[in-house]
Amino acid sequence: MTVNVISPVSLTPDQFRRNFAQLDKAPHFASCSQGALSDHLTQTMQCMTASLVDSQAPWDVWVGVVEQYRAKSAAFLGCSSDQIAVLSCASEGAFQAVTSLDWSGERNRLVTSDLEFPSVGNVWRAQREGIEVVNVGGIEEALLAENWIPHIDERTKLVSVPLVSYINGTRPEIERIVEHAHSVGALVFVDAYQGAGVVPFSVNELQCDFLVTGNLKYLLGLPGIASLFVREPEKAEQNAMLTGWFGRVNPFEFDPALVDYPNNGRRYETGTYSIPSAYAGVAGYEVLEQIDIASCWPHVESLRESLADELLALGYEIDYPENPAHRGPEVAIVCDDPDALAAKLAEFRIGTSPRGSRLRLSLHAYSAQSDIDALVVALKAL
Repeated sequence: MTVNVISPVSLTPDQFRRNFAQLDKAPHFASCSQGALSDHLTQTMQCMTASLVDSQAPWDVWVGVVEQYRAKSAAFLGCSSDQIAVLSCASEGAFQAVTSLDWSGERNRLVTSDLEFPSVGNVWRAQREGIEVVNVGGIEEALLAENWIPHIDERTKLVSVPLVSYINGTRPEIERIVEHAHSVGALVFVDAYQGAGVVPFSVNELQCDFLVTGNLKYLLGLPGIASLFVREPEKAEQNAMLTGWFGRVNPFEFDPALVDYPNNGRRYETGTYSIPSAYAGVAGYEVLEQIDIASCWPHVESLRESLADELLALGYEIDYPENPAHRGPEVAIVCDDPDALAAKLAEFRIGTSPRGSRLRLSLHAYSAQSDIDALVVALKAL
């Protein structure tokens, strides 16, 4: 799959790495939690605070940055800006999507899985509108479309599947799941948070109806901003339950009694945007625009295989699919105390991401074999 982000001159992974001054001294395996800090992001945040010096309340500039973020999100996902809602997080995106659907009829089933991140799964289960939530159990079983298909039928309104699972970086058979869901008239919601920025894709290739992603991980920004793609926002079955002044046709009419909805993605928006996060989101996209993600993916895959081999040689148990098609941008160590192992590696200035019984080691286009070598040296020293 490819991403519709066009760079006039695409950098190689080695050239791209130069955007991140600290990497040679502090290997970063935590992109699945927070992307590495780029020099451009640091400079951009200084520009944001400088805007308060130039103008004490520069809302015209700030709203312009949000619209720049919207446009860059659309270009990245391969869609129109009118299909993008700018929100604060994946939970908000999931809530807006599920409450914009009418669940009162016979089609009231929502199919999810054990691969789901709580930000999304909690939202599905918190609804009080008579939604039947059906779960595809097992983190290995849920990778296979054959285990989803029996649950997706004419009673299904929405199917929720991650592009990449947060648990161990695995990739379900999303194309087959989407194809079957659409064949029985169901809509599909994709959480791309754990893959966007490193795994090549576009919304048109996925053919999903909703997709949410945010910018603090592989998209190289900061927490506090997310984009919700809606394929046909003008055909919303009902108005989403959460709204605010930026969800109006003209937010700057400042009319508290007027609750109208634009016929585009902004109908899903709520209150005041996180302006610092918008600056950071734009900066992250600008850094990523220097590379072709599809061209860099084989580099990530090669490093992932090298990392897995090194960990196995050291005697570690890893959570790693046998089928390469299910492997994503990370390798997970299974151990008794991932937090303690992460703390020990942090003493070597190596960043990792513990979750549950796993220590997640994620890779990006900026990763290098030297990072893996440093990790191996540290693990041998423990």
